[in-house]
Amino acid sequence: MSVTAAAERTARDTDGAGQAVTGIGVAAPNGLSTPAWWDAVLRGESGIRRISRFDPARYPARLAGEVPGFVDADHIPGRLLPQTDRMTRLALAAAQEALDDAGADPADLGDYRAGVVTASSAGGFEFGQRELQALWSKGGRYVSAYQSFAWFYAVNTGQISIRHGLRGPSGVLVTEQAGGLDAVAQARRQLRRGVRLMIAGGVDSTLCPWGWSAHLAGGRLSTENDPARAYLPFSDDANGEVVGEGGALLVLEDAAAARERGARIYGSFAGYAATFDPAPGTPGAPGLGRAAALALADAGLTPGQIDVVFADAAGDRDADRAEARALAELFGPRGVPVTAPKTMTGRLAAGGASLDLAAALLALRDQLVPPTVLATAVADDCPVDLVVGRPRPAPLRAALVLARGRGGFNAAAVVRAGS
Repeated sequence: MSVTAAAERTARDTDGAGQAVTGIGVAAPNGLSTPAWWDAVLRGESGIRRISRFDPARYPARLAGEVPGFVDADHIPGRLLPQTDRMTRLALAAAQEALDDAGADPADLGDYRAGVVTASSAGGFEFGQRELQALWSKGGRYVSAYQSFAWFYAVNTGQISIRHGLRGPSGVLVTEQAGGLDAVAQARRQLRRGVRLMIAGGVDSTLCPWGWSAHLAGGRLSTENDPARAYLPFSDDANGEVVGEGGALLVLEDAAAARERGARIYGSFAGYAATFDPAPGTPGAPGLGRAAALALADAGLTPGQIDVVFADAAGDRDADRAEARALAELFGPRGVPVTAPKTMTGRLAAGGASLDLAAALLALRDQLVPPTVLATAVADDCPVDLVVGRPRPAPLRAALVLARGRGGFNAAAVVRAGS
């Protein structure tokens, strides 16, 4: 068996039905809290605008999705501010909202029965920049970039665990944009091993000069200064992505236990798979289509039973064509409604896929497909039924969420309506 095949086999999770999602916490550029964000999504309200967290005038890309109205002191004790960065503070807010929404108290479950798994892609950029600035100043000290990144991967999860007494399994996954799905899948595995409750998902933030320089070096940012023209996935005019901050954390529980305590269930995380693209310069097709097919098989569903797809929506012509081709091969050309509400937030790195999971669950609840904004003209070589302009009412039972991360990571997840 090849290394890739072995990794795919390990990544698949095929041992039974999905687990219940009972709580959602959101920090997004178009809404701080789940209700505020979801209302903005259904209105088609974008949070993409000129960066305000630093002066972007000297950079070729100047737009981003920033979480509005976030006051650090409202979400984290002052003594922890020097030890945390924006990403961790946003994650703490989302975790608190998710637990409150679930109506769950981890203390009621006993020791080691509740845990947390999060995703990150560039944790520590802001903290690392502060350390470099301290080095440049007189008497400053220095922590290496690698130390600060590694530390903040742990701090993000550790602070959530400490605050809520989550003494069960914990971890951080680093698969860039795919991380939000991978983290929830890891939480599902822990539930199947007997853990009662898991907080999982991703929240990310890289909106500082050091992080911005890294994004520019990656070559994927749109340099368009008009927010209405900057991020247009599946369009002939697509010219790159817009970066945002934020994401979503979900509370997952054993479904039987959740029903027993009378919890409101948004839906189930019913299927998941991860694949890897071939190495650059080697033969083979991208792995996103395989991930989607494997996730459907894991959920025990056929393509005809998927009612909506939440697309990765790279905003790059080649990547958009590849995703559209994968969807056409699985569902037929324009065979299923496709949406990309991330056009209102930008791509949120490790937070993006879990925010799409939240959107999928709320779409199933409300029987509405949220819109893709701005990208109203779909390119001829992208044969997708893109939902644009306004929400589309539809009978929704199951949704497929797709994500791709730098380095060849692909992830796909299926969520089914709750009961």
